Amino acid sequence: MGILVLVFIFISLAQHGKTRKAWDAHGPDSCNHRGGLCRVGTCVSGEFLAQFCFEPVILCCKNLSPTSTES
Repeated sequence: MGILVLVFIFISLAQHGKTRKAWDAHGPDSCNHRGGLCRVGTCVSGEFLAQFCFEPVILCCKNLSPTSTES
């Protein structure tokens, strides 16, 4: 069963690059530049699903409240 899951993940990641258009940027770089973090499975408490880093396995999660920086 574990091998089947790994094969599914590999196929999903391999198909990711073939189905996206140039203007539909997704992936770790896109997620990080927009203030998100790539996570496997589910987002943690206090985060929401913003997009996919690698659909449908790796999610791009962002904080519910914007972080403020103090000067």
